[in-house]
Amino acid sequence: QVQLVESGGGAVQAGGSLRLSCALSGRTSNAYTMAWFRQAPGKEREFVTGIFLSTGLTSYTDSVKGRFTISSDNAKNTVYLQMNSLKPEDTAVYYCAARYTLVMYRTASNYDYWGQGTQVTVSS
Repeated sequence: QVQLVESGGGAVQAGGSLRLSCALSGRTSNAYTMAWFRQAPGKEREFVTGIFLSTGLTSYTDSVKGRFTISSDNAKNTVYLQMNSLKPEDTAVYYCAARYTLVMYRTASNYDYWGQGTQVTVSS
């Protein structure tokens, strides 16, 4: 059974940086797509970025391109989200997600495994 545990959220001022981590356990191959989603109050959960563990190829939503970077350390079974130049509109609960697939899905319902979420708050 795959399990995901996020860490690294917190409160920062606009322009600041945070790094989120997602520890992945229970996987038996690299044929997983890992993704970060976020959900602000009253809004749907939205795709932020994803990575193929097998190749390291990544994808980003337009609003975070150039500011956020997703990476993985397969030896440590950990996926990271480096967030720079944070804006108040980045405030949300951030979730790590995984699916045994080689397709980069951008819809939350396509992912089978989820972490518990970590709060990111950016003040102006």
